[in-house]
Amino acid sequence: MKILYVYQTLARYGGVERVLVDKMNYLTSHYGYEVYILTRDQGSHQIPFPLDERVHYDDLGIRLHTQYAYKGLRRLLTKIKLQCLYEYRVSKEIKEIKPDIIIGTDVMPARSLLRHKGKAKLIIESHSMYRMTYAEPTKNPIKLFLNIMAFRAYRKADMLVSLTEGDANDWKNNNHNKRVCVIPNVVNLNTTGRFSDLSQKNVIFVGRFAKLKGIPYLMEIWKRVQVRHPDWTLNIYGDGEDKEKYADIISSLNIIVHQPTKNIHEEYCKNSIFLLTSISESFSLVIPEAMSCGLPVVSFDCPYGPRDIITEGKDGFLVPQYDVDAFADRVCYLIENKNIRLQMGMAALTSSQRYAAEIVMPQWKKLFESILE
Repeated sequence: MKILYVYQTLARYGGVERVLVDKMNYLTSHYGYEVYILTRDQGSHQIPFPLDERVHYDDLGIRLHTQYAYKGLRRLLTKIKLQCLYEYRVSKEIKEIKPDIIIGTDVMPARSLLRHKGKAKLIIESHSMYRMTYAEPTKNPIKLFLNIMAFRAYRKADMLVSLTEGDANDWKNNNHNKRVCVIPNVVNLNTTGRFSDLSQKNVIFVGRFAKLKGIPYLMEIWKRVQVRHPDWTLNIYGDGEDKEKYADIISSLNIIVHQPTKNIHEEYCKNSIFLLTSISESFSLVIPEAMSCGLPVVSFDCPYGPRDIITEGKDGFLVPQYDVDAFADRVCYLIENKNIRLQMGMAALTSSQRYAAEIVMPQWKKLFESILE
């Protein structure tokens, strides 16, 4: 079986990039599929995660982002030129590869893949949720038209794969997709052989300093926790465009900010509770990552990932969205009750195994075989 992935770039240390590489490696090494990956804008950047040498990789060399070096009419003309170049090159590659299945994500131009896929089946992966891609408001008539056309194309895909039940229902009910299934992400689970003993007076947050990660709520929560437990520390692993905005408040609290790391499981093991304050999540890879190190989780019940992963009161707590007082109370409850922490940490460790490649990838194999029948 020939599987072709089409994506924008594998240059970032991002969750989607890690998931795609892990899946391609597994399909090649365990099922013997002939796997190809085409990127659009990779340029000279190295792929940050190890890609199996049997995976066929090529970059189309479009570099669509270069349009933003210009303004006005020149930017528009550059965009049209690059889009036409993309259409030509992706069509040429598809004709040469002759894939059985093409997989794109919701950030890729689904209309182009539909036009050029030939006899191949098209699968779209929803990594950013219906409500974050389709429902994003815009008054620009060109963008509005392109959105409408793109999501009309999504309805024509042979399958749309969502990460959560909530997102799948949005696609079915709001975009009227008739072919939708749910397959969760493969998660990079803890393989260090070490787990947190939950005795450290440390709490961990992993995420970008960005609006969607709910950083203002995190700051307010920690203010409340620190009043009751001034000997505990919040460790933040992340970077981002808003980092400097919070420098003053961070310096006034017991918070340490660390750079993102490849060895995040080692850092989870130095902490006792994991926090997630996101406004929305398509899945939230960091929750089962932290769980696999034995950490109980406290998270806002945001759409949609946390509710699919956390079992309330068993391996973590789901807090009503934006209720910082209730969130802080849950954190303090875990701080004050080590036996509960230990019970929930053990349950979290077991729960995280649902997202191991050995559990998730057979679902992809079954999907591939079913749409080729």
